[in-house]
Amino acid sequence: MESKIANVIDELYSIRTEVKISRPNVKFGDYSTNIALLLSKQIGKKPVEIAEDIITKLRQDNSFLEVNLAGPGFINICVSARSLADLLQEKWSLSFGENNDGEGKKVVVEYPSQNMAKPYSIGHLRPGNQGWAVKCLMEATGWNVITDNHLGDYGAPFGMWVVGFLNFSNDESLDNDGVYELGRIYIKIKKELKLEKETGKTILADQVQDWLLKLEANDSEAIYYSRKFNKISLDHIHTIMARLNIHTDYELGEAFFAPKGKQAVQKLLAQGIAQKNDDGSVIVKLDEYGFDVPILIQKANGAALYATTDLATILYREDTWKPDRVIYAVGSEQQYYFMQLFALANKIGVQTELIHVWFGVIDQINEDGTRSKMSSRKGVVLMEDLLNTAEDRARQVTKGRNVSDEDIKKIALGAIKFSDFVADRRTDILFDWDSIFALSGFSGPYIQYAAVRVNKILSDNINHNTDYINDGYDYESEKSVLINLLDYPGVVRLAARDLEPHKIASYLYNLAKEMNRYYEQTPIATGDISNLQKTARLDLLTKVSHVFRHGLNLLGIEVPSQM
Repeated sequence: MESKIANVIDELYSIRTEVKISRPNVKFGDYSTNIALLLSKQIGKKPVEIAEDIITKLRQDNSFLEVNLAGPGFINICVSARSLADLLQEKWSLSFGENNDGEGKKVVVEYPSQNMAKPYSIGHLRPGNQGWAVKCLMEATGWNVITDNHLGDYGAPFGMWVVGFLNFSNDESLDNDGVYELGRIYIKIKKELKLEKETGKTILADQVQDWLLKLEANDSEAIYYSRKFNKISLDHIHTIMARLNIHTDYELGEAFFAPKGKQAVQKLLAQGIAQKNDDGSVIVKLDEYGFDVPILIQKANGAALYATTDLATILYREDTWKPDRVIYAVGSEQQYYFMQLFALANKIGVQTELIHVWFGVIDQINEDGTRSKMSSRKGVVLMEDLLNTAEDRARQVTKGRNVSDEDIKKIALGAIKFSDFVADRRTDILFDWDSIFALSGFSGPYIQYAAVRVNKILSDNINHNTDYINDGYDYESEKSVLINLLDYPGVVRLAARDLEPHKIASYLYNLAKEMNRYYEQTPIATGDISNLQKTARLDLLTKVSHVFRHGLNLLGIEVPSQM
């Protein structure tokens, strides 16, 4: 449709332009465009006059049922269902919904970037979900994608682990409870360090720093503990990531980048970009970028910190992978830090586009009815517990339906993941067990059930012809479904452009609602319908099935076999 309008404009004014159409209120038509207003200055005519010229030409095309002028120059269009069906068939392929906008470009997507010092918690649910969805959107739009899990396997947590283990744990406890013992150790030592600080002592704090410096110096005992603890943590992380159905190409953590970061700091000092404070710490001033506070890139004792390793990470990726952009899936609390980090990168000449895809926190409803951030003091916080509880919920929802364990896991994961995309990622989300498992409303199981229903109809009629009907069927009953399907590629393009996966979730919800309306009004493969009608409608359902599967896949959600 856009091309037809563009051709008319070219014919009338010898101008090649991109035409964008939108969906107005249904009472005004199927589509609308403001192209006449946009071209007014270039052509030198009033928008209304341009619109009238375009309308006159479009009315000569039989596929346009109505073409009308609205307001100061808007064009409202009503098209035939038959033309929509033909257009969808013309655009249809097994990759429907995808495009090549990012062809020839490379992007690194960083997620979920867990801290190795404690078990996988709900705090990394959103980084994993949002990062994976962004990765899928980049792939769907032609980008060459590299994924990296930037592990927190260095710095103070390591020193705290060793000191905590030596003072408050033993090998037997570690062998029995693995990462959960490491988590207990981490909480215990943090509490002891806080108490020590309140008394003005630094015995444990000094030990923590000593172990960190030992690791930086490649001390054999420090390396032993580092490998021992990291293996326990990584095994746990990999297990949970597998249950979340996410993975990354690389796991280059802070320990890998710390030595490179220190080299980069020395180079910046030599170049005069960085400066050393009287206490030995190193900073880079960012006044020209509007930051009154400089960024600290090395501690006074020479130890690396986040900015040290993140600087090295940026330089390594640029030198090694040469990406066009790097996307960090990290929460909103790090916004200021990333603005400083990106300013530092710009100051030293980094050419890669750096993007912080940030998101809000996960809230829950407390017993008193108030809403607050989910935490270990208020209920489920460990990801393993969350997934187990979700699977129990999925079993309750599907009780008596003979649903397989594999499908139970898909439903449970779909419910959890979809809850992350119910709104713009920048908003805080409410984690409520009842709403995320609702079989009606804006939920993962609702969308999954809609997809399962489509697939069930297709499966029951697997031997029936589903070829596209070129002639003899008007597709009037399917018009709204056709319009929804034709919207899908544009939604994917927009979601990828804005890095907003929730747009896919909203689209799928609207498609599911439309399909429910369609079923109520139109018999698909039952009742007194002709063979032609059945064939046309089953063909449409194969397309709907593809879009449900493709869209859910972009969000990291699978379609169950049954529900």
